Formats: sequence, C-alpha cells, structure tokens
Amino acid sequence: MPAGVCGCCGPLRPRYKRLVDNIFPEDPKDGLSKSDMEKLTFYAVSAPEKLDRIGAYLAERLSRDVVRHRYGYVVIAMEALDQLLMACHSQSIKPFVESFLHMVAKLLESREPDLQVLGTNSFVKFANIEEDTPSYHRRYDFFVSQFSAMCHSTHEDPDTRTKIRVAGIKGLQGVVRKTVNDELQAIIWEPQHMDKLIPSMLFNMQEAEDLDRHPLTPSVPGQELQQDPAVLAESCFRELLGRAAYGNMNNAVRPVLVHLDNHRLWEPNEFAVSCFRIIMYSIQAQHSHHVIQQVLGHLDTHQRNTPRVRAGIVQVLLETVAIAAKGSVGPTVLEVFNTLLKHLRMSVDLELGEASRRNSASSVSSGRCKESEERIVQNAVIQTIGFFGGNLPDYQRAEVMMFIMGKVPVYGTPCHTLDTVKIGHQGTKRIQTMLLSSLIMVTSGFKSKTMSAALPPPFLDPLFSISLMEDSELRQLVLEILHNIIDRHDNRAKLRGIRIIPNVAALKIKREKISKQDVAFMKKHGQQLYRHIFLGSKEEDNSQKNFELLFTTLAVLTIELANEEVVVDLVRLAAALQDMALANEENMSMFTRCGIMALVAAYLNFLGQMIANPPFCQHVSKVIELRTMDAPHLLPEHIFRDKCPLPDSLDKEDRPLYFQTADMAECLAGPGYNAERLSIPYIPQVTDEERLTRRKSLVDTISLQVDIVSNNLPDKSQLAEEITFETLKKAIGKKDTTGMEEQEREKRRQVMEKFQKAPFEEIAAHCESKANMLHDRLAHIFELTIRPPPSPSGVVAVSTGHAQHQHQSIPVYEMKFPDLCVY
Repeated sequence: MPAGVCGCCGPLRPRYKRLVDNIFPEDPKDGLSKSDMEKLTFYAVSAPEKLDRIGAYLAERLSRDVVRHRYGYVVIAMEALDQLLMACHSQSIKPFVESFLHMVAKLLESREPDLQVLGTNSFVKFANIEEDTPSYHRRYDFFVSQFSAMCHSTHEDPDTRTKIRVAGIKGLQGVVRKTVNDELQAIIWEPQHMDKLIPSMLFNMQEAEDLDRHPLTPSVPGQELQQDPAVLAESCFRELLGRAAYGNMNNAVRPVLVHLDNHRLWEPNEFAVSCFRIIMYSIQAQHSHHVIQQVLGHLDTHQRNTPRVRAGIVQVLLETVAIAAKGSVGPTVLEVFNTLLKHLRMSVDLELGEASRRNSASSVSSGRCKESEERIVQNAVIQTIGFFGGNLPDYQRAEVMMFIMGKVPVYGTPCHTLDTVKIGHQGTKRIQTMLLSSLIMVTSGFKSKTMSAALPPPFLDPLFSISLMEDSELRQLVLEILHNIIDRHDNRAKLRGIRIIPNVAALKIKREKISKQDVAFMKKHGQQLYRHIFLGSKEEDNSQKNFELLFTTLAVLTIELANEEVVVDLVRLAAALQDMALANEENMSMFTRCGIMALVAAYLNFLGQMIANPPFCQHVSKVIELRTMDAPHLLPEHIFRDKCPLPDSLDKEDRPLYFQTADMAECLAGPGYNAERLSIPYIPQVTDEERLTRRKSLVDTISLQVDIVSNNLPDKSQLAEEITFETLKKAIGKKDTTGMEEQEREKRRQVMEKFQKAPFEEIAAHCESKANMLHDRLAHIFELTIRPPPSPSGVVAVSTGHAQHQHQSIPVYEMKFPDLCVY
C-alpha cells in the first residue's frame, strides 16, 4: 500500500517539472536529451504563461547543482535556458529572463573559470536577442561590475587568465549592445558605469602593447579563432564610442584621461596617442569638438605638471585635431589656438624664470635640462598650431592667420594675451619666432584667389612691422610667410637659392594672367612691399639666406602679381638698391653691399627673361659678362662662396659693371611700359610703421619726398599762357627730369644729408618757406583758372592774391545760360 501511494505521486507533479526533469540524463556526460528538449520547447511555446515557472524551476535545479559541484548538470541547464530563450519571443518571456539573468549571475559569482565563461557565453547570446518591448525594471549594474572584474583577472595560469579576460570583455560588449539602444537603459552612460567599462578595455589594450602581442591565428582550418584580449577590447572600445550620443561623449572620454593619468601614460605617450586615434576615428564626426575640448581642459589642469607630461598631452591634441581638422570642428578652432598660445606663453615664462634662477654653478646642468624640456613643450605647441591650421579649409585658415598674427607681440602695439613687459626682450623674441614659425606651417599650401583676401591690412601691417626688426631670423620668417601666401602655383622650389639663371624657360614656371583684384591690390599695397624689400636688403646682419629669400620674394612677385606697371616699379626698386649700395650713405659692410649687387643682378636677369624683352636681356647679360671677368664679387655665385675675396671699395666710375637706368628705360620703351617713370628715382614711402619697431634712428627709415625746387615766379606773359598739364607740373615745382642723372643723385644726397644733420629749427623754417611758396603757386593757378560769374547786381570786386579785377554788370535778360540750366 505504501509502495502504491509512492508510485502514484510522480504523475501528480506539474507537467512542466516533469518535462524539465526529463531533459537531464542519468549520466551528465550524455548531454542534453534532444527529444525531451524539443518536447519542453513545444510546451513552452504552446503555453507561454508557464515560462516563468519553467525558468524558476530550472534556476532552482541549477543552483542546487552549482552548490553540489555537479558541473555537468549545470552545463545542461544553461544549454536548456539558452534554447528556451532563443525559441520563445512573447510578452510573458520577461519573468523568464529574470530567472535566466539570476542564474547567469550565480555562475559569474562562482570561482570556477569554466562556470564564469559558461555564464558569460549565455549572457552574450541573450544580449544578441532583440526584445520587442523595453524593460522598465531590469538593471545591469552587477554585470558591469562583474565583467569588469573579470577583465582584470590575475589568475596564475596564463591561458586561464586570458580566457577569463576574454570572457569579461565579451560580457561588457554584450552589456553595451543590450543597453545602448534601449532608451530606458541610458543609465549605462553614467560615470559610475563608464569608470568601470572604459578602464577595463584600456587595461587589456595596454597590456598587449606592453607585451607586444599580436592576434593569434588558428592552426587548423575551420578552427575558431583564439581571440586576443587586446584585439577584442579595442573592438569593444570602438563599438562603445561609435554608439555614444551627443550628451554621452564627455562621460566616455573622461575615464580615458583619468586612466592615462593614473598609469602615467603621458610619458611616453604612444599608448595615449593610439587611444585618441581610436576615439577620433570611432565617434561621429560632429562630436569631434567634444573630445578636443576635453583634451584642452585636461591640458589646463596639468599646466603645473612636468614639461614632458605637458608635451605628451599636446602631442595627443595634435593627433586629435589633425583628424578633426578634416571635418568641421565649429567654434573649437579659435579655442584650440587660444589655449595653445596660453600654454606657449606659460612655457616661455617657466623657461626664462628657471634660467634667471640659475645663480650657482651646481644648478647649471639642471637648468639646462629644464630649458631643453620646455623646448620640447614649445615645439609640440608650435607643431600642433601649424598642423591644425594647415589642415583647415581656406576660409577658416584665413581667420586663424589673423588670429595668430594678432597674438604676435610687436613693440608699441597693445598685446593683451602676451604681455611683453614681464617676459622681456628675450622672451618676446622667442614668442615672435615661434608664432611666426607656426604661421609658416599654417600658410603652407594656402591658395587664395585674391591677394586682398590673403593679405588684408590687419595682417599685412604687423607682419611688415616685424620685417623691420633688427633680427635676421625674424625677417627670414616674414619672407617665408609671404612666399607661402603669394606663391599660388608652387614655383618656389624652382627658384630656390640665388643665382644667375641662364634659361628661365627651362624651369617651366607656372603663371596666370594677373586679375583685376590683384592689380588693385598692388596699386594699394605695392609700395609697401617694395619698401620692406628695400629696407630689408641693407640690414647689416643679413646672411646668404636673407638674400636668397629676398630674391625669391622679388621673383614670386614678378610671377604672380606683375603687370607692366609693376614691372617698371620693380626695375626702379632694383636700380635704387644698386644706387644705395654704391652711395653707401649708411656705411654698410662690403659683404652687404656686394650682396645687394648680386641680388640686383640675379633678379634683373630673371626679370628680363620673364618679360621676354631681348634688348633688356642683352643689357643685363652684358653687365653680367663684364662682372664675371672683372668683378666676380658682384655676382651671387661668388659673393656667397666661402672665403670670397672682397674689394676695398666699389668704384662708381666703372659704369659698365653696373646696370644703367637710362639703358633699361630705353629697352622698356615699348608698348605697355611707361619707361619715363624709370627716370624718377625710387624713394620709400612715408609710413608710421617705424614707431612699432626698434630701429637705430628714425631718420634711417623715413622717406624724404622730392624736394620742391624754388623757382622765380612766372612773369605776366607766362600767366597769360594756356593752362596745360605741363604748366601745372612746372607750377608745383616738379623736378626737371631732363637733367643729368649724376646731378640728380648728388642733389638727393645733399637733401638727405640736410635732413639728417641739420638742426630741427632750420628744418622747420625750410618746410615753412616751402609751404608759403606752395601757397603762392596755388594762388597763381587759381587766378588763371577761376573767373567770377556774371552778376546783374552791379560791380563786383574779386581779390585773388594781391590783384583786383572789376567786371561790368549784365542784365538778367541778357545773360546766356546753358540749355541744361533752362527750365
């Protein structure tokens, strides 16, 4: 009887329990019973309301088996759970999922690596299932923490350790896939989760870089790839960043910076650079400025750190902006440059401050080390500025050029960001040099359609002010910047060096017809360009490189901006340079004088071939041939050679050795060229730039206008003659151009000497007399041209100067009006 009662209890158990029990064989080695599993699956699909009970019972059995270490049955239970999850897709699957996740958590909590891997694999399968409706109450906090801990496994066995870490990374990847697309699971992007996810991936990526490991390949075809934790972690890292939305970008990048700080990975910074390359290529392009802003902010927080750490962060910023510059980075552009310039100033302050504190001999070595390390920071900043600016679109690059130029300290001008008082002359020069170097990189490859857009006055004026500095390096940098902007057809490489080019046509120089906008630019700013070439040529510290850059400047101007009028101006400039070297009124060294002569020869040889004027070329070639035989020191191939013998003086009487203005004017007397202008000596224009620079003397650079020659007043017969253009020229005292060239040069020298050496009172009296004379001349002109209108009101006396004239009144009805004035 008791046996009969016990025998009938089995069928009284619920059917779902009997179906679950049937899938477990007597020997776990036999594995899951497929036929019984199919029955259980059919039952679960037919009666979805039983799913939660099936899951709870499976969880109960699995928990018991885990405690009893019956791992074979644990594997069977998890396989059954996986199959039920894959087969059932209904609203009632939610409670079943809770049981499933509970069992996965049980496995992850165990200390058995195999069970942890088993639970992870089941969770990954679950993560790949797309649920129809989101879950309101499900949380993945435990899984994030547990999988992150597995990523940092320190198991003694290397293979086991790798297996656990791979499982942890896969688990995190599953959490990401399961949560990022679920609006109700946005909590995954909160800092407490990102601070676990991101470092776990970076830790494995860093481990691989330290060990120089590479992905393993299967030894047998068809065998599953044994994944490397670093490769898998990088893949997961990219996937996470690719799914980051606008508001989540900061939380995703901040843990990266913290990890690099904690592990001291800014020096060396190969891993940091690699991380941010991955970040920039993984995120959406419109989010790039978020990353840049965070790196800039991180640089600000480390402004008191060691130079190498700061340099490492700047180099990471370089890689970041180099990628972002190819797209639009919006308002971040000027913020990047502003921050970099601020740190550049800080680095110069630290370097100069450290140098000033080096008082004892024992601190010299450490001071030099500090200085060299600060140079590393400065070079990194300059490289970043230049590279970023050089990769921007042209319209943004022009703004950046203006922005950087506004930060260059110039004496006499307000500079709000870079205060030149505190850093002194040495610090100011350092900053000027570095900023101009960055401008060279920014302007490299810049192609502007018009010069007025590329060289606006707010950019051109301070640039030329720096070109007047008494420092050859600064002048070289200014000329290189001008080359980058003016040379729009990349002809500089063909013109490199200074030499007598025998055949310019062989260089295959590219050029286009000058546009109307560029013609207007040269009319407005051409004299400014000529002036700075003229003044820059006579500096005593000019080296061969200075003359080479001056030659390239003249050549590029000829190629890009020279029409007939500009050609005449350039010839006048060359003649003025030659006259300056011959007269030597400023006591220049013989090397400088011969260098100017060589510069003029090289340029006129180039110009003659560019304008294809045979007589002009013949005159230039004749002078060059004579110099080759009698005065090789006046040619660039000889004067810039080491140990070139220099003459004691330059003899003005050796006229065949010099280019004659009259002969060149005769050669250019063809159509299009106003050769008469060549007879007017070139004198630099008066500007206010000299007050912005440190020059030796104000008189050295101010230009003296053509002296007004006082002539006797014309007699009455002359006053009665017809007013023509020539009459006006004579009336205002225009210098007679028919005189001898030597007399003109001598008179100009006397005027220059008078203004340099005469007392101020004498110069003021002289100018006042000239002003009175000009007033009298204008009065006579008005007397000849102005006539009073007929008046019907009687006699009108008009006084002009000292003469009075009376005219008879005319009745209104007899007055003759023009037809257009009659209504």
